Amino acid sequence: MEIKDLKAFWKIKTEKEFEELTWETFNFQYKFNKIYNSFCNLIDITPEKISKINEIPFLPISLFKSKKVISSKDHSYDKIFKSSMTTGNSPSIHYVKELKDYKKSYRNCFSLFYGSPKNYAILAILPFYQSDSSLIYMAKDLIKSTKKNESGFYLDEFENLYKSIIRLEKKGQKTILLGVSHALLSFAKKFTFKLKNTIIMETGGMKGKRKELTRKELHEKLVKSFKVEKIHSEYGMTELLSQAYSNGNGLYKTPPWMRIYIRENEDPFTESNLNQTGGINVIDLANRYSCSFIETEDMGKVNSDGSFEIIGRIDNSEIRGCNLMVL
Repeated sequence: MEIKDLKAFWKIKTEKEFEELTWETFNFQYKFNKIYNSFCNLIDITPEKISKINEIPFLPISLFKSKKVISSKDHSYDKIFKSSMTTGNSPSIHYVKELKDYKKSYRNCFSLFYGSPKNYAILAILPFYQSDSSLIYMAKDLIKSTKKNESGFYLDEFENLYKSIIRLEKKGQKTILLGVSHALLSFAKKFTFKLKNTIIMETGGMKGKRKELTRKELHEKLVKSFKVEKIHSEYGMTELLSQAYSNGNGLYKTPPWMRIYIRENEDPFTESNLNQTGGINVIDLANRYSCSFIETEDMGKVNSDGSFEIIGRIDNSEIRGCNLMVL
C-alpha cells in the first residue's frame, strides 16, 4: 500500500469509515514506519495477529524525543515541529511530511466546532513559545484567516490587548482570546472584565511557570476574573496533528478522524472501561505520515457520550510497561 491509497481523513463521517481508514493506516505505518514496526515486533504484534482496533499498539510518546518517527520510504518532510522544553528535558520532534495534512486537520477541526474563523477576531497571548511550535503555526494561520484588524499576537502587550477586547465588545464582534494558562491568569489579574461576545480559550501550559493548578481550579479562577460562564479549552500537542476542543466544564470532543482510548495504569496493553481513569491513548488519522497511534503521558477518562476529560499527568515514577522500552 502507498500513502496515496489512503483515503482523505478529513472526509470521514461515519464510524465505519473511521474503522476502515484506521486499519489501512495501521497496515501502512507497520510497513513504512521503522520505529513503529520495531515497537510492534518487540511486543510481538503484527497485522495478522490482531482483529480489533483496541488491539492496535500505541507508540509511547516519549519516542518522539529520541527517534525520527516518520512513515515514508525516503524520510523526507516539509516541516519540523518541536515542543517547548522544561528544564533538563529534550524536546519532542514531529517530522511533518505533508504540511497540508496539518492545515486540513486544524482548519476542518476548528470549523467543525466553531464555524468559520472569518466570523471571529482571534487574539492570542502565547508567550515564550518557540518559532517551530505547532500551536503557534496554527494560531498564525487562523488569525490571518479572520481578516480582522484586531486579530493577532499580543504576547505581553496587555494594555493593547485590553483595549482591543473592549473595542471588539463594543462592536458586538465575536472574539476568541486564545492563551496559555499562565498568560491568561496574568492578564486577568490586571483588568476588570464584563464580556458578552468573547470566548476565553486556554491551551494548557502551566508547567514550570507558577504553582500547578488542576484544570478545575484554573477554570474557576478564569471564570471569576473574566466574568464569563465557562472556559473553553484546546487539547493538542506537538506529536498530534489534530486537536480536541471543550466548550466548557473540561469535556472535550474530537473530530471524526480522532479517537481517545483509556488504558489501565498497571497494564498499558489493556483498555479501561468507560468512566474509569487511566492513561490516554490517541488515534489521530491526520498523523498518517508519522504515527497515528500514540500512548500519551496524560491521565483522563472517556464518558458514555464520547466526550473525555483530562485528569492530569502521569508522573515519571508511574510510567510503566512500554514507556520503559528502548528501541
